Amino acid sequence: MSVPADEPSNPAHAIFERFLRAGECREVLSCFGELCQHLGLQGSGLQLYHGLKAALNYWSAKALWSKLDKKAGHKDYDQGTACASTKCLVVGAGPCGLRAAIELVLLGARVVVVEKRDSFSRNNVLHLWPFTIHDLRALGAKKFYGRFCTGMLDHISIRQLQLILLKVALLLGVEVHINVQFKGLVPPAGKAGGHGGWRAVLQPSSSPLSHYEFDVLISAGGGKFVPEGFKRKETRGKLAIGITTNFINRHSRAEVEVAEISGVARIYNQKFFQNLYNKTGIDLENIVYYKDDTHYFVMTAKKQSLLKKGVILQDKADIESLLSPENVNRNALLSYAKEAANFSTNYHLPQLEFALNHRNLPDVDMFDFTCMTRSENAALVREHNGARLLLGLVGDCLVEPFWPLGTGVARGFLAAFDAAWMVRRWAAGTPPLEVLAERESIYQHLSQTSPDNTNKNISQYSIDPATRYPNINLQAIKASQVRDLYLMGMVEVDHKRKSDNRLSTAVSGDAYEELLSWCQASTAGYRGVAVTDFTSSWTSGLALCALIHRFRPDLVDFDSVDPQDPIQTHQMMLDTAEQELGIQPVLSSAEMATMAEPDRLGLITYLSQFYEAFKTSPEAEEVSKKPLSPCGTRGAILFLSKLQKSRNMTHKRAQSGGLTFPSGHTLDGAHKPPQTATMDPGQPPARGESSDACYFCGRRVYILERASAEGRFFHRGCFQCRRCGATLRLGDYAFDEEDGHFYCSLHYPNPPSMDLPQDEPPALPDGDATAAHPPLDAGSPCVSPKEGAPGPLHPPAAAPQPGGEPVAAEHAADAGDTEEQELLAQPGEDAREEEGPGAEPQGSAEEGEESGGRRKIILTPLEKLKLSTLNLTGEGEPEPPPKPARRRLQAAPEALPAQWQGQNAWEEKEEVEEEEEEEEGTDLGIMEVPDAGTDPPARATVPSQCLDVGEEEKYPTWKRTLTRRAREAQMKRFCKAQAIQRRLEEIEVTFRELEQQGIKLEKLLRDEDGTPADKKTQWMNQLLYLVQKKNSLMSEESDLMIMVQELKLQQQQWQLDQKLRSYMNREESLKTPEDHAAEQEILGQLVEVVNKRNVLIHMQEEKRLSELQA
Repeated sequence: MSVPADEPSNPAHAIFERFLRAGECREVLSCFGELCQHLGLQGSGLQLYHGLKAALNYWSAKALWSKLDKKAGHKDYDQGTACASTKCLVVGAGPCGLRAAIELVLLGARVVVVEKRDSFSRNNVLHLWPFTIHDLRALGAKKFYGRFCTGMLDHISIRQLQLILLKVALLLGVEVHINVQFKGLVPPAGKAGGHGGWRAVLQPSSSPLSHYEFDVLISAGGGKFVPEGFKRKETRGKLAIGITTNFINRHSRAEVEVAEISGVARIYNQKFFQNLYNKTGIDLENIVYYKDDTHYFVMTAKKQSLLKKGVILQDKADIESLLSPENVNRNALLSYAKEAANFSTNYHLPQLEFALNHRNLPDVDMFDFTCMTRSENAALVREHNGARLLLGLVGDCLVEPFWPLGTGVARGFLAAFDAAWMVRRWAAGTPPLEVLAERESIYQHLSQTSPDNTNKNISQYSIDPATRYPNINLQAIKASQVRDLYLMGMVEVDHKRKSDNRLSTAVSGDAYEELLSWCQASTAGYRGVAVTDFTSSWTSGLALCALIHRFRPDLVDFDSVDPQDPIQTHQMMLDTAEQELGIQPVLSSAEMATMAEPDRLGLITYLSQFYEAFKTSPEAEEVSKKPLSPCGTRGAILFLSKLQKSRNMTHKRAQSGGLTFPSGHTLDGAHKPPQTATMDPGQPPARGESSDACYFCGRRVYILERASAEGRFFHRGCFQCRRCGATLRLGDYAFDEEDGHFYCSLHYPNPPSMDLPQDEPPALPDGDATAAHPPLDAGSPCVSPKEGAPGPLHPPAAAPQPGGEPVAAEHAADAGDTEEQELLAQPGEDAREEEGPGAEPQGSAEEGEESGGRRKIILTPLEKLKLSTLNLTGEGEPEPPPKPARRRLQAAPEALPAQWQGQNAWEEKEEVEEEEEEEEGTDLGIMEVPDAGTDPPARATVPSQCLDVGEEEKYPTWKRTLTRRAREAQMKRFCKAQAIQRRLEEIEVTFRELEQQGIKLEKLLRDEDGTPADKKTQWMNQLLYLVQKKNSLMSEESDLMIMVQELKLQQQQWQLDQKLRSYMNREESLKTPEDHAAEQEILGQLVEVVNKRNVLIHMQEEKRLSELQA
């Protein structure tokens, strides 16, 4: 619809258009004030909105009104009367505060927002979940920002998001006051004083809002500001230093073509970060790159790397002092960030120039996120002189987000909806305690929410929690449980921090006597076994044999055990328990055989693991007939033990003769029958004689800090890769028996080759970044993939191609290696996947055949079945069938830079685009896919704006859908990896706290100064309590490590699938014999990876069932 000729001359229309396009906070407020003054409109709330709608009825404004009317017409708002008599104060005009204000004004409340700043200057980019994108579109986001989530974009800068929400809030009648800071609350003085409501202490005190009385306060002031009465709790991980940086985005063609990095993590792509370190000395845990108004990078840097590069001047124990401006070299920080950005984009971003922040300085920031805080409760009620005030939290002051997960704005919006629902219930006259109980019941779900566990029908989301959280129980917390959240009178702030680290002085029961009685009952009736204590009764080894035989007679031939060789007997039992039961040794076999009094604590600790694994009361007849499996808590440890054993055997084969197994012909070590321990199969490596000395540093190792691998005992913190110093964990290390050193899988000293050509590009993260040729010194990786292994983006030709290194090369190479095969290969049975059906490679080939450009690969029935289980997304929910591609208005490529800088260029296709987006739901991305018969492009992704109509038609909908799914799966992998990494770090910190407490207790127990027996018994019980907590944490850590293995296999499967598709998409006539051979090899590797994932899924299911039976 065209604009009437007389409308541009209409002053009100011109002001409104300036308001829509205003790019600064003060400009927005100025234009809106000018508009209201010109139209003679006063007041606030929905009355103001209706006045604007009546006065501005030309086509552009009417399109916006239709969206806002549809939003305001939802039944939850009761036509804007649900909270008509409620007055609200919202502190903070960040995205979450403004989003909460919009919901409150739609409910009919009077809403005032105070913001201490007068500008929106945060360039940092936020990842948006599908529901947030849909929600913002429903508010008319594209009317204010034409590029909002166009094509494949699923993110937006904080500044642009604030501008969108500010404009919507103003149009709906929210009062926004800038340069006003909230300092506290003023309770009502009472009716006699003339002040009947709650007021705020504001700065400046002359603000007219100082007299504004309200009955609801919503705090969205950020993590550092929480109103009085709320208690905070924190989770602490290892030192975590984040760096954010923004570079100017000129929107040139070259910049547009550089692909984003949705997220790459060291935990499953070690090669990329090793290349980065070798080339630049920069050591990162992860990195993300988004394009918006700026080129935005965020990364987690390691402290030693920052010290080495001169970014941090001096190492200090206190984190605040460590990152203080006086201890940071600003120029070195800028260089560090720029170097990391250049390397991760393969040096293809031209003329990187820092964007400026609100202080007119380069927009680079370094921050600490070691401690993550959250409020213990989401709301409370205060009452003073008969006046009640409802307080609620949203945004960072409710739950401080862990930035790598990209959950901040999504959970912030969910909390804003929950707060609005709470206010609606409050205004409806619901008893205060019921309101609080319901709010806390909802709050329990917030920290666990993800796109996968919220309702899938995002178009139905509203402030009603039932539309967003599946099967939510709004009465999970009762009113009687939240009485402490109803505060009468003045609040006394308790500045004392709770300590969770204090020793428990009252451990229930006598754990020592209970363990001894259990051991006696479990070994009763065995020849030569009489357990009376934890020293001499165990020296012969027969008692330990009896204990294992009682629960697992298939593992021990008790009658063949030689009591004359206690060291050999103990060694066999230690190995059997570790490899078949997942129970780690605490003492060496020599110490077990001698069992001096000082070793008694170690034996008690060791036996407590058996007790936790098999703590059902033994019934001799039944147990001896039916072998028991360890409880589910030890299943993960057992699996990782088997995995590590398999890896060690594979490394031995590689050393002795490079022996490998063809795909599909390996034994499944996870399910093969265990050997009965009658003799030591395979001579064990030389082991440490003493468990008290650390194998690495030589210092004393106390029981609670003791870990073991390959018969060596050490501090957990000393268990590091010999070459790179990376932390090693069970199931994810390599051991060289010749030199006696431990390595990470990347630095094991016997791969086929150790060096790569100097002109090889870095191993790029997840295929997101470009694989084109970098400068000649772009990387010097530590290991190389197998010779002749084709890359996922560049299939090998007969002659080698420079710069053709595959993406995340080590994982693609590892997919063909034989390590882990003995454990993870499927023993000839049909493959099955836990996840739902995904994109089928053979289906892709069939569609290609119909287009005349591809061939159909002939597979065996078994291969077809195995490939049919592939899932690119990792989602259990099947996608709807793809819709036919629509024709859009697209600009010519040469006009692209101008378009990116202006808004008008987007409006001509806006209506068609929005209509399509609403129909397609969450189909948010289009990524470039190689055409038939051609080599894949150097770039993995290209925004849809770069494609004209003719180009877009080359890529069928199914290809764009597959690529979008791959991108979503990649983002999920990254988020999952970061959640795992964070939890592993929190566990590590908890381990250190337990170790410190355990060391104190062990010293007390070893002190022979005549301490009363009852006191020593109390200390012993406390030590066993700590051992139980440690064992529980070890089990959780092992569960997480299994998830890491799954992530690695997902990464391998994705890369192999990309490689296989690159061959399938080539003309049959163009393929060389080498191509055919490589294609078959990749197919075999792909089936093998699927088998490995199958075994993991089978193990997890067994663990789940065992936990249900426990």
